[in-house]
Amino acid sequence: MNKEKVIFAFFIVLALTLNFGFFLGELENPEHHNVFEFFAALVVSIICTVLKLGDRTHLGALMLATSLVADLQLVVVALLWGYAEQISSVGMTPHMMASIISMAGGALLANVISVILLMVETILVRR
Repeated sequence: MNKEKVIFAFFIVLALTLNFGFFLGELENPEHHNVFEFFAALVVSIICTVLKLGDRTHLGALMLATSLVADLQLVVVALLWGYAEQISSVGMTPHMMASIISMAGGALLANVISVILLMVETILVRR
């Protein structure tokens, strides 16, 4: 068993599950979306991106692209959340929370694509 591949797959799947856990819940209800789970999803997503930097295959490039998309969307979520909580005079509104969760949903979709590409790569290695 290749420890590097296990760690790589672990972080990809962890990024997906953390993002899914954050995404799940009522769209406009901030109580259903934990800020610490979001922070963990962002950190793990960035770790995934760093792990994908060394792969020079075509599938590796696609996986890096999906990871960059997830990172970008999660960073935008962090900025929106920070704005709503720290700068905005009205605080976290249902509309802002819906925007945050929608962006996190885009990152979730990018993570799903990344896991599918990981499965494709695994199947191709077997052949």
